[in-house]
Amino acid sequence: MSKVILKGFILVPEQDREVVKSELINHKRLTLQEQGCITFSVTKNLNNPLRFDVFEEFVDKAAFEEHQQRVKNSYWGKVTANVERYYEIFE
Repeated sequence: MSKVILKGFILVPEQDREVVKSELINHKRLTLQEQGCITFSVTKNLNNPLRFDVFEEFVDKAAFEEHQQRVKNSYWGKVTANVERYYEIFE
């Protein structure tokens, strides 16, 4: 099995920015605790206050898919419902 890497960015609507920034701490903590997570980072872009750069690496596709399912059912999934996602996934 090969690793799965996701990289890209999200654009957060102005009205959701504070709640997304607040929940991001918990989302990072939970993701890094997931079995199969190698690395996970979401960082504020220095040039655009509404953009957050994303990099994720999981040991295999199964671990990545479990992460995606957890996120959909999480509070993070709710507060980022209006976020635009621009990702590339490499397997």
